This record gives sequence, C-alpha cells and structure tokens, in this order.
Amino acid sequence: MKFVDHVQIKARSGDGGAGAVHFRREKYVPRGGPDGGDGGDGGSVFIEADENLYTLMDLRHATRQFAEDGRPGGPQKATGRSGEDIVMRVPPGTVAHDEGADQPIGEVTAHGERLMLAEGGHGGQGNAAFKSSTHQAPRHAEDGTPGEEKDVALELKLLADVGVVGLPNAGKSTLISAVSAAEPEQADYPFTTLAPSLGMVYVEEDASFVMADLPGIVEGASEGKGLGTRFLRHIERNAVLLFLIPVTTKDLAGELETLRAELRGHDPTLLDKPHVVAVSKIDVLPEDERALLPEILAEAFGADETVVPISSVAQIGIERLTGTLWERVAEARGATVAG
Repeated sequence: MKFVDHVQIKARSGDGGAGAVHFRREKYVPRGGPDGGDGGDGGSVFIEADENLYTLMDLRHATRQFAEDGRPGGPQKATGRSGEDIVMRVPPGTVAHDEGADQPIGEVTAHGERLMLAEGGHGGQGNAAFKSSTHQAPRHAEDGTPGEEKDVALELKLLADVGVVGLPNAGKSTLISAVSAAEPEQADYPFTTLAPSLGMVYVEEDASFVMADLPGIVEGASEGKGLGTRFLRHIERNAVLLFLIPVTTKDLAGELETLRAELRGHDPTLLDKPHVVAVSKIDVLPEDERALLPEILAEAFGADETVVPISSVAQIGIERLTGTLWERVAEARGATVAG
C-alpha cells in the first residue's frame, strides 16, 4: 500500500431538521392541542484514530465527506430522525487543520480517539414546545440550524519513540532492518526510502520502543531541496533522535552539523530533543583502523557527545546502541531505567 501522509477533504455536516406545526386530530377531542415534534439533528463529520492504519491512503480519493441532514419533526410529538454521522478512520498522529479559517482543529493520537471536524446542525423545535398557559395553540415552529462546511487538511505525523536522521545512503534502512522486523526497501542509490517505515525494537522484557526510518535529508531540505520538508515534519513527533553518519564520511562532525542545520531550519526546537549519534558501516574498516575509532570519534565529536560505532550488517555495536536508545526513550517517557 502506498504511503500517503497528507490529504485535503471537504467536510460538510448535515442540516438540522425543521420542527413540525401540527395539531391533534382525534375523534371526540374537538379541540386537540399542538403536537408537532422536533426536527432531528444533522449528522456530524469525525475522524477516529485506528492503530491498524499507517497511511491516509483510504481518503486520497474520498475528498467529499458530506453527512446526512436531520429529518423534520412529525405529529404526535414525533422527533425527526437524526442524520447519520460520518466517521473517517485515520492513523494515530493525524492532525486536522481548517484551511478556510487557517487554524488547527485538533489531532488524534490514541486508538479510538475521535475528533469532530464539522458539527451537525440542531433540529428545530416543533410547535408543541411553544405551548404555554397564555399561548394554547402556537402555529409556528423552528427551522433547523444549518450544518458546517469546511475545507480540511489532514496531515499524518508518525508517532515513534526514535527517529533515525541521516543523509541518503547513511544506512538507515539497513539499521532498522537489523534491529526490528521492519523490511524497508534497500538499494545503493539516494532516496531509497521514499516512505517512512516503523519498526518495533525489543531490548529486553518490558523494554521496547518504536523506531522510524525516515527519508534521507540533504543539505537544503528545510528549504525544499530533495524531498524537502515532506518528511521533516515526522521528526516533530519523535521523542529521541538518532543521527546516523557513515564512517566513510570525510568530515564526521561536519555531517552532523549539516543534519542539525536542516532540523534547525525546519523547527529549532527539534534540537532540544535528546539524541544519540551512531557512526555506521564500521565493518568496512580494517581491524587496525577500527581499533583507533574511539580516539577518532572523540576528536571529531568531543567528549560530551554520546557516539556509538556500529555495523548493521555485521551486528557490531547494535546491542549497545539499542540499549543506549532505550535509556533515552525511558527518560523521555519519564520512566526509571533499572540498573
């Protein structure tokens, strides 16, 4: 299934039904009173989070979501039938924005959470509601109130504990395949990852987290270059960032700064997130050069940076990396890591 993380829809709720003007007509009751019933409420338009979904693909061609109008009231104080609601199921992490008013409507993050996009109109009162001691035979009723119509943008921001950030061909897809059951596409060309993928990483019993493999960032991504800002927004939801830099990079510290600069250009607060740096593909180094890595990395990144050298292919440093990430995730969740 194709990954779709942005759709625009027209949401229209139903109008409320009109109240009825009616008087009792019964045998042997020559002066029957008013008994016009209320109109039914119009249907509303909702989105609801469904943890079994990971894309907005189902809504890509369902761009008109019009709920049913409420029915008019009837005699004998019968209330008109309410219009059917529309409930669109979306992945957790979906944000709704009112394009016409240029303001957010809200978001759904937990399975089953529901958000109203357009509220149905209320049914009007029938003439029975207007009877009083001084007004025994009201001959008027209320019209129902109209529904709402909105142009709504739905945007998915993936909910993951750890977001893997790196330039194209840094080894992100290989890493997530090595630490989880996810199977992202892998190949030796830029932008292999054209759609984010999620993988569940199990560290030990009762210690697991979700990792997101995001498309490669290039210099200028925050200004629209490469895949631009299309996937940068997914990083906003990650609790911890993993900067992935291949050991073959000529300037390790410079590449880290490039990645940070692109995040800063998109949203400076992203740099406030806890992070870990992983230097990948160390299996390509000869044994003697690999022995010098601690000194090389300390010189490149400084003593205060948490740097883990790894090889996803050779499974070198993977256990240490996942353990370190779990510590950061647990801290971000406000948990206490045992040991």
